[in-house]
Amino acid sequence: MHPRALILGTALAVSAAPASVVAPAPAVPVPAGSPAAATSPSAGARPAGGVYVAHFGDRRENKVEALVHRRGAWTRRTAGGPGFVGQFSVSPDGRRIAWIDARSRLRVTGPSGDRVIARDARYIGPCATPAWSPDGRRVAYPLDAEAGTPVVMVVGADGRGRARLGRTRGVCHLAWSGDGRVLAGYAGTTDGVCLLDTVTGKSRRVPGVDLANHVESLSEDGRRIVVRTIRRSEPAGDGSWPAWFTPSIYDTRTGRKIAVPVGGRLIGARYLPGDRLAVRVAGRTHNTLVIVSSGGTRERVAEPARVRKHALVRVLR
Repeated sequence: MHPRALILGTALAVSAAPASVVAPAPAVPVPAGSPAAATSPSAGARPAGGVYVAHFGDRRENKVEALVHRRGAWTRRTAGGPGFVGQFSVSPDGRRIAWIDARSRLRVTGPSGDRVIARDARYIGPCATPAWSPDGRRVAYPLDAEAGTPVVMVVGADGRGRARLGRTRGVCHLAWSGDGRVLAGYAGTTDGVCLLDTVTGKSRRVPGVDLANHVESLSEDGRRIVVRTIRRSEPAGDGSWPAWFTPSIYDTRTGRKIAVPVGGRLIGARYLPGDRLAVRVAGRTHNTLVIVSSGGTRERVAEPARVRKHALVRVLR
């Protein structure tokens, strides 16, 4: 068991006052001539469409802010309030935020207002996040305290169709496969990553991943996963969603580590529809998204400078 784990066994420990909803991006110098600088797009390349999140607020009122950039226009959405500890997920279109409040209620905040869609979510700490399904119609979430292995539930975005998906140790930073069949999450002890089959209810550990404190994304069929791995000598962190992280990709069946097919200072990666891979590369004034198709072709797109230190949670094309 990792010595700095947030969750011990099946008991989740909440820090008294979480420092942030999104872990701050580390300072990463990018010297001239570095691979990261070399991946910057040529002048005039159109900005990426994406959803970025950052923490703001004070000790009395923690909130999450989602900035949506599409076709050059910005929209802003916020959610949270007193007691909010960073358990959130932004919908695929960036218009809604699902979050868990201090009364164990799963809520959805969007253009039409705020509504409670479940009242049995596990309010525990920033790692135990809800997760929007790829079609934006359902939200998976960890069930409130129940003995044994944690339970994952799902409910419609309108509050209907609540159902139990199964038990899994991997309830932190939940992520869906593109086909909606599989959910992935890391164990609260950081001791590995697990997959939950949403049809059979069976869970299994991903081979090859020893310790991890972030699950970012699954491929369309759940065969590949993007995670942040850590060494036993490293701190586990408090479970906050990272602004930047060094991505590692694994085959979820064989445990084989797959090389990220992009050079530079990598600060994130996530799978897109069609099994494209979006790799985030650090830059001096702005970051760059390198979109790699299943056939290996690449497209480089500049991210807006204003979100250079924000977490990228969705790619909008």
